[in-house]
Amino acid sequence: MRLIELRKSGHAPSLLSSFLYFDVSFMVWVMLGALGVYITNGFNLSPSEKGFIVAIPILSGSFFRLIFGVLTDRIGPRKTAIFGMVVSLIPLLWGWKLGNTLTELYLIGILLGVAGASFAAAIPMASRWYPPHLQGLAMGIAGAGNSGTLFATLFSPRLAEAYGWHNVMGLACIPLLIVFIIYIILAKDPPSQPESKPIFEYLRVFRQKDTLYFCLLYSFTFGGFVGLSNFLGIFFVDQYHLSKVQAGDFVTLCVAAGSFFRPIGGYIADKIGGVRLLTFLLIAAALNMFGVSQLPSLYMAIAFLFIGMLCLGMGNGAVFQLVPQRFSKEIGMITGIVGAAGGVGGFFVPNILGTLKQVTGTYQTGFIVYTVLGVAVLIVLANAQQYWQKKWISNEASIKI
Repeated sequence: MRLIELRKSGHAPSLLSSFLYFDVSFMVWVMLGALGVYITNGFNLSPSEKGFIVAIPILSGSFFRLIFGVLTDRIGPRKTAIFGMVVSLIPLLWGWKLGNTLTELYLIGILLGVAGASFAAAIPMASRWYPPHLQGLAMGIAGAGNSGTLFATLFSPRLAEAYGWHNVMGLACIPLLIVFIIYIILAKDPPSQPESKPIFEYLRVFRQKDTLYFCLLYSFTFGGFVGLSNFLGIFFVDQYHLSKVQAGDFVTLCVAAGSFFRPIGGYIADKIGGVRLLTFLLIAAALNMFGVSQLPSLYMAIAFLFIGMLCLGMGNGAVFQLVPQRFSKEIGMITGIVGAAGGVGGFFVPNILGTLKQVTGTYQTGFIVYTVLGVAVLIVLANAQQYWQKKWISNEASIKI
């Protein structure tokens, strides 16, 4: 029933375009992480340095998401997305032809963050085409483009084995160019594009208490998903001594859980409310990350990570079932801000795991810290729910949290 409504209510080609743009951009964004075990071996890096280099695109993506959020509200998501895809070609071509020094890798990583900023254009495109009761599902479908991580982790190691990691960067230009052409043909800006505002008007969003709540929630759910996606290959090789291709396969399995269940999270949140679903998911994610912290057998660790990543992916969908209901007029800017917070969280996850491994000699400490953060975010959610019930829901009876 909801899928039929989705087809009749909005613009399916634009929703498909949003998904494809986000999908291929996400693949490009996590390229350094997917190739991390190949790239870092050539530079003899420590665990903390490995964590840092694969996290650079995530952090730079946070910065560019703020810019893309403003651009989306001022010039529309379509033009913003086209600009993003053009710029994303630069680091791929650079890595293909050059990328022989650490300095170059840092700069390539920074520019790859532009692909990560795709979130701030893809999600508003989907949101503005659909009514409130379909927001969770529509944004979940567009947001399922984080499955691009799956393609990066599944195919990049195999291609790197055969052709070298430099050529993998060049090959990634092909799907990006294909999506670029499809997007230009199919995507249309939604009719509900808000009028451009002075920059200082957008900055008012930062003063909203709800902005902080959403940022903290998303920094754990999305930050955990993308941070682990970038670091798990290194974790599997270091901890369980897998081959690089085997590690990539297991990372792909875990990433698939988070990617494919994101729209399901949005759909369920539409039904029962985002807060109720998030409460359950945060508890489950924390428990599974604690299970990983015990460094069990390989297959037990994969089971914990699979379920944990599934919960984080659904949590992403649940957060963005709530966001457009609260900030419908500033959806581009708020998507950029909250998405940036998710990127910051994703930057710290690999750094925490890598640094604590170097300091303590074990990955156990890092996963325990992440578990504790999950409990802290759960407390934040409980406080946010009380605040929303007093200030938000009392004014908007149609909102379901």
